[in-house]
Amino acid sequence: MLELFLVFSRLALHGFGGVLPWAQRVLVDERRWLSREDFVELLAFGQLMPGPNVCNLALMAGDRWFGWRGAVVALAGMLTFPAVIVLSIAVAYDRFAEIAWLQRAVSAMAAVAAGLLLATAVRLGQGFAGRWRWLAFGAAAFAGIAVLRLPMAWVLAAVAPVAIGLAWIAERPRDAANDVPGADTGGSGR
Repeated sequence: MLELFLVFSRLALHGFGGVLPWAQRVLVDERRWLSREDFVELLAFGQLMPGPNVCNLALMAGDRWFGWRGAVVALAGMLTFPAVIVLSIAVAYDRFAEIAWLQRAVSAMAAVAAGLLLATAVRLGQGFAGRWRWLAFGAAAFAGIAVLRLPMAWVLAAVAPVAIGLAWIAERPRDAANDVPGADTGGSGR
């Protein structure tokens, strides 16, 4: 469990301001604790739940490996060191917030954060290559939130049930014979 804490602490510290690209790199590519599909699945669930996506991801990943104790340890790893750093920066920023170059630097970092989010979206979208139906749902969610400026909850309430329904239809057996062991499929039965 110490390794779990340290890995999520490392994620939080390396990805400060943009943890998801690092989380995918470490959990999927380096550690191979999750497949790309599992990562996308946990991230999707994390986005549906209240709270920060990456904290939800840490909770679910920790739970998957070590149960509720792993969930607590992974979340503690995500939060402990960043909380100390953020509180220290907040105290310093409060004291020096009127400095013009510092205000410009903070504005510039917003552009960097947007780039990190875009990079994460592109990497996650690669898992859907050739699966246009699912990309259409991503495009619909993007259009609803970014273009139409609808509340995220409304977009999720509209798009998610349709996507889930189509996924269920796509995954169910094509005919009832697939559900019954030993059912006659038109062959000799041998």
